[in-house]
Amino acid sequence: MYCLARALNLIATNGTRFNVQKVAACGIHHTFAQQGSQSTARYEDKPEFPGSRSRYVHKLEFLDPDSQEGIPVYRVLNREGTIIDESQDPKLSRAIVEKMYHDMTLLNTMDRVLYESQRQGRISFYMTNYGEEGTHVGSAAALDSKDLIFGQYREAGVLMWRGYTLDQFMNQCYGNQNDLGKGRQMPVHYGSRDLNFVTISSPLATQMPQASGAAYALKLQQKGLVAICFFGEGAASEGDAHAALNFAAVLDCPIIFFCRNNGYAISTPTKDQYRGDGIAARGRGYGIPTVRVDGNDVFAVYNATKAARDICLTQNRPVLIEAMTYRIGHHSTSDDSSAYRSVDEVSYWDQQDNPITRLRHFMVLQKWWNDDAEQNWKMESRKMVMKAFAEAEGRKKPSPDSMFHDVYTDMHPSLKEQMQAMKKHVTEHKEHYPLEQYDKMT
Repeated sequence: MYCLARALNLIATNGTRFNVQKVAACGIHHTFAQQGSQSTARYEDKPEFPGSRSRYVHKLEFLDPDSQEGIPVYRVLNREGTIIDESQDPKLSRAIVEKMYHDMTLLNTMDRVLYESQRQGRISFYMTNYGEEGTHVGSAAALDSKDLIFGQYREAGVLMWRGYTLDQFMNQCYGNQNDLGKGRQMPVHYGSRDLNFVTISSPLATQMPQASGAAYALKLQQKGLVAICFFGEGAASEGDAHAALNFAAVLDCPIIFFCRNNGYAISTPTKDQYRGDGIAARGRGYGIPTVRVDGNDVFAVYNATKAARDICLTQNRPVLIEAMTYRIGHHSTSDDSSAYRSVDEVSYWDQQDNPITRLRHFMVLQKWWNDDAEQNWKMESRKMVMKAFAEAEGRKKPSPDSMFHDVYTDMHPSLKEQMQAMKKHVTEHKEHYPLEQYDKMT
């Protein structure tokens, strides 16, 4: 800085010429202009603070987020099922679009049956996916089947797209002997090693830093795969969310952070959760490419996820997608959403901006669907769900001694002792235990 200061001072006082090369050797960024025989210098004074990419201003002015226009919402289909801009048409085949519709509506039918099942006391808990089906299917369709998925607890449609069967859904919710989790998880806490879907856990946002770490491992392995982490706008208020986003951004991890912003978290409206412009506004702060998308538009979700995956792989960077949607159902069977929102509001979203209805309109316009096809599919899907439901309910629970397995590779002597004590107690007092409902103990 001494070199430049001395040179500029000489110019300012007597117009003295100086050696440009010497000043440039000081490593200072500057420009020079020659005007006739007189040399003048223009120095662009920019902040050189680490982590800053800005300029100096000389009038005090605070950034006022309330005066800024909100981040735009990307969409492809309007509510009538018409593609707004033909250049954004994903050009999906009829077979793919029909699978999207079948999975979204089949999920809806399964939700209704299992929700009523819980209300009748047949299962202990359930969470529906009403209103958010487009975020599930649109994102799942854009991924590679080997990409690693970290779900929150409302991504059943993602699993369904990958091939998780109705039997598997029902077995997990009933915690029977065919449940992949061996009855050790609450209902709707699905997982599948074969489908690269990490088992869901209840605490909010715990999956987010895990997903960042997994994405870092995928980057080191160089297998051309990404991780995707689903979470809600409520989970984004947890500390784990901030750690995960920053970790992924700094270490350039190939991960898609997919936020389902359904407006209410568990029971808290977004206006009571945060003041800023949604979750997408945080992406820029962490240096993450970000897009906000209409989550009720399955094509827009598909395009955004596909493009995000390409960024992850070609640039080795994380991407944040905020899918704006609406939770039509209660948060869970433990929730009564009428306590914090009106019936009219829910009815509006169900009837006016439903992702299933929007896709159906598109299919009708393409002459791929009609009322007869709709009626036939409703009957067929209902039969499929009820068949899986009845079979799952009729299966026995896992053997009581299975709770001692899978803790260690070789069972620890203390666990063996506990298992034998349990067996002896149950055998001696079997009149107090419904053993007929459980698989035989070994």
